[in-house]
Amino acid sequence: MSESRIRFRHLQAFLEVARQGSVVRAADFLHVSPPAVTKTLRELEEALGVAVVERDGRGIRVTRIGEIFLRHAGTAITALRQGVDSVRQDGAVNRHPVRIGALPTVSARVMPLAMSLFLKENTGAAIKIVTGENAVLLEQLRIGALDLVVGRLAAPENMTGFFFEHLYSEQVLFVVRSGHPLLDRDQDVFARLDEFPMLMPTRESVIRPFVDRLFITNGMTAPATEIETVSDSFGRAFLRQSNAVWIISAGVVANELSSGAFVALPVNTEETKGPVGLTMRTDTAPSPAFSILLQTIREAARQGG
Repeated sequence: MSESRIRFRHLQAFLEVARQGSVVRAADFLHVSPPAVTKTLRELEEALGVAVVERDGRGIRVTRIGEIFLRHAGTAITALRQGVDSVRQDGAVNRHPVRIGALPTVSARVMPLAMSLFLKENTGAAIKIVTGENAVLLEQLRIGALDLVVGRLAAPENMTGFFFEHLYSEQVLFVVRSGHPLLDRDQDVFARLDEFPMLMPTRESVIRPFVDRLFITNGMTAPATEIETVSDSFGRAFLRQSNAVWIISAGVVANELSSGAFVALPVNTEETKGPVGLTMRTDTAPSPAFSILLQTIREAARQGG
């Protein structure tokens, strides 16, 4: 293997193919042709002496050896970007943005205030915020596509290479619109849940195992009508116009609960309570702007978490 043959474009193409699971989508993102991406991957594999990707149906997946290299490639790209950012003197226009992944509950509860506080600091740094499932965000953090994830603490086996800073704890609620039939007094909520559509966290989400155990504890296996979603905008709209029951983290619907538009059903969900916080790579070297951003997120969590 000759390390001198590996260039930035090789790492960039490899990371993007790993993230997208597709040469075509990676090429589109990188603004090059698919054959150019394929050629770049072949050059990387020749330099390494091993295959780092393989076909998976119509897509591409990273090999086991490739997974090992992926972690180091992500570290290298992140370090290079941080180095470039640290020496630029021409303002935020040309500076790589600080990229934050946030769960929907955090996007609704913490990030608006955090951004307001951050903007007052006049750092000139650009910010990019993306929302998605915890597992997806952590994978993007692992390969260097994100700098920080603000969300639930992942399972121990998924925290290799990361460290977690606790901000606050939050639990899941069973939420319905005001005037919902299940709000009538003196009834067994679980005995009637199958009568209504259920908006559920996806099977890949951190909170789904807790919800599944809650159903089993109360004598249910799975809802009769189940809609999996991570879209808080869909959940709000659907709940207002239907008799659906939304199983959702409390922070996502905090405003609607305060106004009385939504009501939490009398279900004991204490066992779903879990830590929410900052997840970063252990090799992160925060810039001054990034450090200020962390402080504003902490302050926003203290005020609203």
